Amino acid sequence: MLGRPSFALSRNGTFRAENLGQNALSMIKNLCFTLFVVGVLVFTIIAATYQPEDPLFHPSTKITTFLTSNSNATFKSDIGVVKTGEDFVGVNQTAFATFINITDVDDAAAAEAVATVPDDVEAVPEITRDCNVDDPINCRDPDVFHLLMRFAIEQFKDIHFYRFGKPVKGDNDTSCHMAWRFRPKEGKAAAFYKDYRSFTLVRSDNCTLSVAGIGDYHSGANARKRRGKGKGRGKHREKDKEVFEKVPTKVEENPIALPEVGETVDDALPALESEGPFSHGKYLLYSGGGDRCKSMNQYLWSFMCMLGEAQYLNRTLVMDLSLCLSKMYTSSGQDEEGKDFRFYFDFEHLMDTASVMDQTQFWSDWSKWQQKDRLNLHLVEDFSVSPKKLANVKDALIMRKFGTVEPDNYWYRVCEGEAESVIQRPWHMIWKSRRLLDVASAIAARMNWDFDAVHVERGEKATNKELWPNLDRDTSPEALLSTLKYKIEDGRNLYIATNEPDTSLFNPLKDKYLTHFLDEYKDLWDSNSDWYAEMTKLNNGTPVEFDGYMRISVDTEVFLRGKKQIETFNDLTKDCKDGINTCTSAS
Repeated sequence: MLGRPSFALSRNGTFRAENLGQNALSMIKNLCFTLFVVGVLVFTIIAATYQPEDPLFHPSTKITTFLTSNSNATFKSDIGVVKTGEDFVGVNQTAFATFINITDVDDAAAAEAVATVPDDVEAVPEITRDCNVDDPINCRDPDVFHLLMRFAIEQFKDIHFYRFGKPVKGDNDTSCHMAWRFRPKEGKAAAFYKDYRSFTLVRSDNCTLSVAGIGDYHSGANARKRRGKGKGRGKHREKDKEVFEKVPTKVEENPIALPEVGETVDDALPALESEGPFSHGKYLLYSGGGDRCKSMNQYLWSFMCMLGEAQYLNRTLVMDLSLCLSKMYTSSGQDEEGKDFRFYFDFEHLMDTASVMDQTQFWSDWSKWQQKDRLNLHLVEDFSVSPKKLANVKDALIMRKFGTVEPDNYWYRVCEGEAESVIQRPWHMIWKSRRLLDVASAIAARMNWDFDAVHVERGEKATNKELWPNLDRDTSPEALLSTLKYKIEDGRNLYIATNEPDTSLFNPLKDKYLTHFLDEYKDLWDSNSDWYAEMTKLNNGTPVEFDGYMRISVDTEVFLRGKKQIETFNDLTKDCKDGINTCTSAS
């Protein structure tokens, strides 16, 4: 029995000398195939579980690289503010180079004085003119205009002025209201701002006028011009001739559109289409999907995919203006329906730059003329159907219908794979709400645009020692004082943007700095504010809550307007934003 195995092997001939080479080759082939199968398995697992970094969470210096790439994106919860088109524009715009100085005003005043005096008339000194010190101030007098411009330039030394509107009568006989376009000298946002203020003037016994006082931000409401009907949109708007501005030394042929924060926002829905234009139009509509009530980052990433496909197909985007605000931003801790796209984004700019239509208005028109004009619908229920395959569709409406299974029902899935090569997300078409940006500007104006800012992130991260072992200690008052003494001078206005609910934690900083927090400025969004009135009107008479996302948005925008900006995860702590061992060169 003991010899049986050797007999069997000998009989089989497997180990005969003449077969050894063939057997060795067979074993090598089998080994290579095994390694190939294992490699494919490993690659498949990595591909299925890998989540590339979301470029929207990168700082603005990395956005340019992101915009030219075609990488996919997956999403994780993040309560930060989404980046929009204006964040991607550099601050070295040609339009910012030409601003108004005192000498420009003096030269204009001198030139106008010469032009208004006939050659055969000797100029009469102002002190010899007959006058009554109690006469109402003529706000349209060129001398008054020049006086107010000089005063504004001298009063606000931390901003550059680009345009002054001619003054108008104020609240009484000694008041004039004047508006101007400006931006902070050390501004880090590519935007213009508009302010309009009330000036109180006095006339001396010899008729000389002087400025006795100036009101707060947006106190000169009479100078806030509202666009009239028929003025057009975007590049077709008529230019205002009632202004003083310096002629730019260089004019770009196709300048980049820039937000003008503080200007009247006209984002009312346009009138319903007439039958002809509507029936000849081509439309794209996304229906359903799992992006609703998700983070604002995911919503915008998906929305931009939808807008990009509409641009590629040369179709009008039919969009649902109603939003669901994720519970991560709400005071109730629950997802909240009934929000409006216009609460958070600049719908007027979107209408100026893209062909879009409100979904409710669209279905109203569709029901009236669809059968009469034989308008057809092309239904797409598979997100993997490439936009290329839809380019030649002749039907009036292409509707992508998304199911209930996540993540295949996320809108942004349409722009993955083959579609990446043809769909470009048009970031320049989406700006943040100028109403919210104006609240941030009002806060900055109350600090005369002369402040530094620090972002202190605490909250749940400060209590999670496993992922952020040092954050609680590094953001304590003692640590902040130790860190900031090398970065911010004593006595400076210091705006603290934070998610720490108990701001008394930062009381020790008051010994060295003039500290400011968001809640100090509640009057800018309370029931007596312009923001509250405008939002109530926009929302058909229903008051709008200044919700958690709005708070984060304004808090962040004020921080970004600081002359110095101290970040939590770049300057205050060595912990990583997303937890231990997640730091990258881009964070």
